[in-house]
Parts: sequence; C-alpha cells; structure tokens
Amino acid sequence: MLGLSRFSLEGEVALVTGGSRGIGRATALGFAEAGADVVVASRKLPDLEKVADEIRGVGRKALPVAAHVGRMEDIHRLVETVMAEFGRIDILVNNAGSSPALSTVLDIEERLWDSIMNLNLKGLYFLSQAVARVMKEHGGGKIINVSSIDGYKPEHSIGPYSIAKAAVIMATKSMALELAPYNIRVNAVAPGGVATRLFDSRWFDVPEVEMKEQKSAFAKALPLQRVGDPDDMVGAIIYLASDASSYVTGETIIADGGFLLT
Repeated sequence: MLGLSRFSLEGEVALVTGGSRGIGRATALGFAEAGADVVVASRKLPDLEKVADEIRGVGRKALPVAAHVGRMEDIHRLVETVMAEFGRIDILVNNAGSSPALSTVLDIEERLWDSIMNLNLKGLYFLSQAVARVMKEHGGGKIINVSSIDGYKPEHSIGPYSIAKAAVIMATKSMALELAPYNIRVNAVAPGGVATRLFDSRWFDVPEVEMKEQKSAFAKALPLQRVGDPDDMVGAIIYLASDASSYVTGETIIADGGFLLT
C-alpha cells in the first residue's frame, strides 16, 4: 500500500546545483520540507547563503557551496566539500544551466557553443559521474536531471541550448542503464515555460511593455493558460527523489502546461 511516507526524504542528503534561485531554490526548499539536509551550489555564495538560511528555517541542515559546474576542478571540489560535511550524497539534482543565448546556426561562435555545452551537458555528466561514484560506495542513490521541452521541440535561434537539453534526455537514459546495477536511479524533468530569470532572458532585448504582452500571449496559448511557477516542478522532482518512484529509471517527466500538445 502506498502511503505518503513513501515521499519522505527524511535523513537523506541532497545536492542541488543552480540552487540560488528559480527551480533550484524551490527544489532545495521542497527537499528540506520533505526531511532532507540540502547542499545548494551555484556561482555566487551570497545568493546561496540566503537559500541556506531558508532551509535552516525549515529545521534542516544546509550547506552553501560556490562552484561552477562547467569546470572540472569545481566539480571535484564541490563533491569533496559535501563529503567532508555530510559523508554521503543520496540525491543529486542537476539543475544548473545557462541561458539560451540567441544565435542562429549561421552566426553562432565556438565560444558560445562551448559555454552552453559545458554547463548544460558536460558539467551535468561529470558531476553525475563524481556523485555516482560516491553513491555506489554507499549502496545507491537518485540523480535527477533538469532538461527542457526545448529538448523535444527546438525554438528558433537557440539551437545549441535545445541540442544540449535533448542530449540531457539521452544522458539520463544512458546513465540510468549503466548505473542501475548499483541501485542508482537516474531520471529527468523537462520544464516548459517557468517564471525564472532564464525564461525571461529570451526577451532581454525587448522593451518591458512588449515583453509582458508576449509573455501573456505565450500563457494564453497554453492549454493550462498560465506560465509555470518554480514550485510547479517540485512535486515531480520529489517524486523522482523518493521511494515513491522506486521502479522508475531512465524516464523524463514533461511539466510544460500542455505546451507540446499545441
């Protein structure tokens, strides 16, 4: 019989990248409310400190760590720091990602391509590798990757971002297959339009009034007729991090307000 206790993360240690705002912050707080101690990582420590204080306010332990997960040396230092503090990592949420910078296939430069791929794909893969080695030694764990609906349906002028997010979906399947013998489950969520700084970045060169009009039109075109909130992603992520999804691996949950139906 499935009870709510199956969704509990009591006694577990979670690492959330991109944890200073948006989906990462909402996930970190959701994990704390579900009983986990939480490590939040991103590039700016002051922003992380604020989230850590919120986690402690829920009654859980928190550790903010400044790290750029697109850099190998930061990945190893991050994992070493978490292990020194907690001695284990039960859950990893690969949420860190770069903005979908506008550039067409005819115009994009190698430097921009590398920047997008390093953070959205390379960093995700090699942080997962480092954490999976820890999880293997401790009997298992859960890895949740944050992809995007752009990984299913590309948008104009953000090709590299869409390509990276599609690759995240395949990386999820590949890692799930290889890590299953070690009781490590790997799944993903693919958010649609969610009210975050990353979502707003696609209108960075548009006047504010026009931006609001375009965002309103986007929302009205969705079956659910609203832009998502970071908290809308938390339920799916907690499900994938908990025992409630104990027989699920290699899957991607789409949470897009019905966007791909249109």
